[in-house]
Amino acid sequence: MATTNSFLPHHNHLRTAQNSHRPSPAAFASFQDFKIGKDPASKRAVKLAESISHMLNHQIEKTIQKSIETSNANVSSFKEKHDTPTTSPKENISSIWREIHGSGDWDGLLDPLHPWLRREIVKYGEFAQANYDAFDFDFYSEYYGSCRYSPSRLFDKLGLTSRGYSVTKYIYAMSQIDLPQWLETSRLVNSWSSDSNWIGFVAVSDDAESDRIGRRDIVVSWRGTVAPAEWYDNMQQDLEPIGQADAKVEHGFLSIYASKCDTSRYNKSSASEQVMTEVKRLINHYNKLGQKVSLTITGHSLGGALGLLNAYEAAKNFPTLPISVVSFAAPRVGNIAFRDELYQMGVKTLRVTLKQDVVPRMPGIVFNEGLQRFDDITGTLEWVYTHVGVELKVDARSSPYLKKGLNLIGFHMLETYLHLVDGYHSSNSDFRVDSKRDVALVNKDCDMLVDELRIPPNWYQLANKGLVQNQHGRWVKPERDPEDIPSPTNESYANNISVEYSSKLL
Repeated sequence: MATTNSFLPHHNHLRTAQNSHRPSPAAFASFQDFKIGKDPASKRAVKLAESISHMLNHQIEKTIQKSIETSNANVSSFKEKHDTPTTSPKENISSIWREIHGSGDWDGLLDPLHPWLRREIVKYGEFAQANYDAFDFDFYSEYYGSCRYSPSRLFDKLGLTSRGYSVTKYIYAMSQIDLPQWLETSRLVNSWSSDSNWIGFVAVSDDAESDRIGRRDIVVSWRGTVAPAEWYDNMQQDLEPIGQADAKVEHGFLSIYASKCDTSRYNKSSASEQVMTEVKRLINHYNKLGQKVSLTITGHSLGGALGLLNAYEAAKNFPTLPISVVSFAAPRVGNIAFRDELYQMGVKTLRVTLKQDVVPRMPGIVFNEGLQRFDDITGTLEWVYTHVGVELKVDARSSPYLKKGLNLIGFHMLETYLHLVDGYHSSNSDFRVDSKRDVALVNKDCDMLVDELRIPPNWYQLANKGLVQNQHGRWVKPERDPEDIPSPTNESYANNISVEYSSKLL
């Protein structure tokens, strides 16, 4: 009670003080007169403020409405595509296949992007994407790092049979440097391989596709990495000689391409030797049939780097063979001399890059081909990294389906690239309204699509993450089909299949 009594007088004092400062009715009326603007100057000020306020509110409402309309339009156009084909019509490009293959360095075909070339770029990009879609990423699988399907079943399992190619050979790689995460082996002791990973494949066009594109096309597809920094921090940024002249390439890339070990189960021969043996076999086979043959090499990220090394070696061994590289998100690989040798040997390279992706800026973010303008002062710098070939640059901001903001992983994903290439018309035009590729594919392994489309992020995975119920109702990892188990015997089987396939063309 004492506390309450001591508080009351203080509270009353505050009320008295507040009342003593309350304005009189006359003063309050005077304040109101000023507020409503009886003074002419104040009236003008109030009207100006009200006008500005109305303008701002109107602009905000327009912006909100435009955002809603744009969002609704995106959702509407996305839904309209549900009942349309996901690929463009196959045009017969046999009359200009050399131009499409880069004989003129794609001059006049990139801006605007020729629709026939766009389709070919997407086709080779899908071959590169196949390396991810079929890769066993499960650390707890005894087959981690292998392909989940045999060569004869790969395209069928991935829905690529309509592309008109057949896989003839798988490629495996190892490295003699500290292995980044993408080359780690299974966490299980008894795994299919202790030192190798599936790194890509060789494929060849069938009769119908060869007629359409004007030649028998041999494709080599190289797997890359996913996260921009997943592998790069582990790479050695040292340049090392390749060939007999001044050409030099990044040490880590060359190690993966050329490493082998006598005690290795899958890399007694290097990735280089595996791919060149198969390419030579196919070239000899089709040359005997009197057919025109080309070599197209594709890859994403690190796969684009390995593709350039592959092209360099192929050009050395087959000097008259038309060779092209179609890469996505590829880093720099070698020095200026390496680039110049590729040019002199006639290798054509089309680099697809994304403006927001950081990987194509590596290595040599600062010291790169831009320093060539100082050659008169410094001379040719052998240690400077440089890009090779012609660039097709796309921009994530061009697509109305992609989220705004920073997403380093999403910017580097191959499906993001393919979405943007499919929607690209020219550098000064909007995203193609008649783009064909399924937009939902963008979110396979990232979160890039606007929420209004309601496509969940990272949706691509095996049902129940690969687990199945056995006869007792227990969830277990299933046994692989014997045909899909990687082994030397299985590889021999795959080679027999490719020989049998080739013999059918005689």
